[in-house]
Amino acid sequence: MLRSFVAVCSAFLLLSLSLNARAAADRPQAPAGGAQVGKIAPDFTLTDVNGKQYSLSALRGKVVLVNFWATWCPPCRTEIPSMEKLNTMLAGEDFILLAINIEEDGKDVVQDFLREEPHKFPILLDLKAEVQEKYGVYRFPETFIVRRDGVIAEHVIGAIDWTDRKVINFIKFLLQG
Repeated sequence: MLRSFVAVCSAFLLLSLSLNARAAADRPQAPAGGAQVGKIAPDFTLTDVNGKQYSLSALRGKVVLVNFWATWCPPCRTEIPSMEKLNTMLAGEDFILLAINIEEDGKDVVQDFLREEPHKFPILLDLKAEVQEKYGVYRFPETFIVRRDGVIAEHVIGAIDWTDRKVINFIKFLLQG
């Protein structure tokens, strides 16, 4: 049991180091008041492309991956297939993936995008960039992994492979706790 815990903690540390080290050297300072690892994730309520509302606070008890993206962003488009695979892999778990599109014309451009790249996870529309501003998001894609208790466990800047073994192990570790 202890060996398993140590292995998961080591995987978390490696994930954290690899995710954050890539962009640390050239990362500008985040705007004051943005979302931070170790703090409660700022609450929001947004509507998805199908008209369904999602509130982060209503998802307490689940591990939530909050991804900020745009259709004009090549790295965003690159990581979406692995996000779809992650979503499928964790179906039936207390996990939800929310992709927040930050474009003013999101209603139109997201529908066009979905015709090319259909997937099942919710795409929320932040048409006035209110949630983007609340989270202090300034580079795309940016992702926050929120624990069951609403605390941000990880902040990832840039595209990653969401099906990487270390990522899956980290999310499963959060699902256990």
